[in-house]
Amino acid sequence: MTTAHALNIRRTPVPVCHDLAIGDEIIGLHDSGALWWPDQSALIVSDLHMEKGASFARRGVMLPPYDTGETLERLSALIDVFKPRRVIALGDSFHDTKGAQQMPVSYRAMLSTMQLGRDWVWISGNHDPEIPTGLGGDRTEKLSLGSLSFQHEPSEGPASGEVCGHLHPVGKVRQLGRSIRRPCFATNGTRLVMPSFGALTGGLNVLDPAWSQIFDAKRFSVFLLGAGRLFPFTANKLIAD
Repeated sequence: MTTAHALNIRRTPVPVCHDLAIGDEIIGLHDSGALWWPDQSALIVSDLHMEKGASFARRGVMLPPYDTGETLERLSALIDVFKPRRVIALGDSFHDTKGAQQMPVSYRAMLSTMQLGRDWVWISGNHDPEIPTGLGGDRTEKLSLGSLSFQHEPSEGPASGEVCGHLHPVGKVRQLGRSIRRPCFATNGTRLVMPSFGALTGGLNVLDPAWSQIFDAKRFSVFLLGAGRLFPFTANKLIAD
């Protein structure tokens, strides 16, 4: 497992996106791992896993305690740039229920500031099936907008216009004699699986057998996250871990 955003945690985002057609909509893939949907003025992020460090600490495993602050700072920077009317957090926004309940006051204040003047939607994840109402925003298991549907876990079988997270996709390629492994968007043109946005999250190689129920073998593409750009590859160019 690798820290998902070592390359661009502290970089100021710019509003340059790679346009992608999903369902009947055009959405923008940003190299931060977020989606920007101009027609809906919506910013979408997935798998923030806030308070993961605190969750591990409660179990006696010490991790750097700054993951929530870094994640919120990156999200705040995106909101400052895109100025969305709506933010959709696509599940597993918190690493566990206690993290949502015991989020420090300073982080709650950062979150409240970001929510001012815009709709905020928390989609339930397997790590955070319930998010306290004191954290603001609306809660739902699934959200439909236009021809797209947003949910945390991919549904079984083919899906049209589905945007989901949960699996923390990572792609690995070999270039110039060395391998490169990075978080990525993964899509077959009808379904899009988003990378994890959290600062302290790992990833699952898109060639892992767990993906066999999501995409037909090698019939999908990925967009690896880079510093200031995305790197597209078809599945047959990827390598396993």
